Amino acid sequence: MIIKIVLFLIAAVVFIVLAVYLGATLITESPKAELRRRLRRMANQQPGGLPEDLRSEIIKEIPPFDRVLSKIPYFRDLDKKLDQAGLKIPVTKFVMIVSVVALSTFILSWIIIKIFLVSLGLLILILILPSFYLSYLKNKRVINFTEIFPEALTMTARSLRAGHSLTSAVQLVGQEISEPVGGLFKTAYDQQFLGLRLIDALANMNERIESLDLRFFTTAVGINTEVGGNLAEILDKLAETIRERVKIRRQVRVYTAQARISGYVLAFLPVIAFILFRFMLPGYEEELLNTTKGIYVLISAGVMQVIGFLVIRKIINIRI
Repeated sequence: MIIKIVLFLIAAVVFIVLAVYLGATLITESPKAELRRRLRRMANQQPGGLPEDLRSEIIKEIPPFDRVLSKIPYFRDLDKKLDQAGLKIPVTKFVMIVSVVALSTFILSWIIIKIFLVSLGLLILILILPSFYLSYLKNKRVINFTEIFPEALTMTARSLRAGHSLTSAVQLVGQEISEPVGGLFKTAYDQQFLGLRLIDALANMNERIESLDLRFFTTAVGINTEVGGNLAEILDKLAETIRERVKIRRQVRVYTAQARISGYVLAFLPVIAFILFRFMLPGYEEELLNTTKGIYVLISAGVMQVIGFLVIRKIINIRI
């Protein structure tokens, strides 16, 4: 009993420390810290993109733990994934949060359920979930970008027709259009203001979000810069094409709504039924929870549920 109380207190203290740390992080976050983080990522991922002396100075300022993580391929790409997901958080903080939550979940589940394999399964699940969460945020950000991007293209075309330069049009989009489009264009304008060519600043946006429409835009601007042409007309046609594709995508979501809901029901109904039986009939599931064969059956059922849900999602995920 004393061990359970001690473990519960440890988990509670860990959660409190994590909450305080996150609050302090949100308060102390600044544009300077964001610039330092981007420079560190450039130094780690693009050795030839910076002068060697500048790159050495940046690497010297990287904390030892960050330096160790940057040598691991998975964590080296994690910063880019966080940026594409729209999360303004360093890799070390993200790794620490996931580790603390996973460890606390393991301790609490072992105290409550008293089954080591189940607690270990929850620990592994917590460690895997962030990857799916980042993918979800990245896809959601791309969808939001696609919804707003035609408005940015139309505004750019109108600004060009009014006699403004492309640089002024990019600045206007960064000021008037909401996130995530406005933030990307504002960053591109700031980069060219600091000396980077506008075409290169616009091309850098492709590293921060995976959007085929954005690549069309940057390619069109690059070709127009080299050979000339009516860029305003090209942007208007591109905006119209994107709007039509968004319209078709919405229609597809309507047609696949029933299959999508069926997938959610088939995935979560067994879990909800298991929890309800656990509380309404406490002894009904003892054979599954207290025997080795029962544990294997639960694990197999969980794996098959996840596979079935992913197969349904794959079927209804129609690319346009």
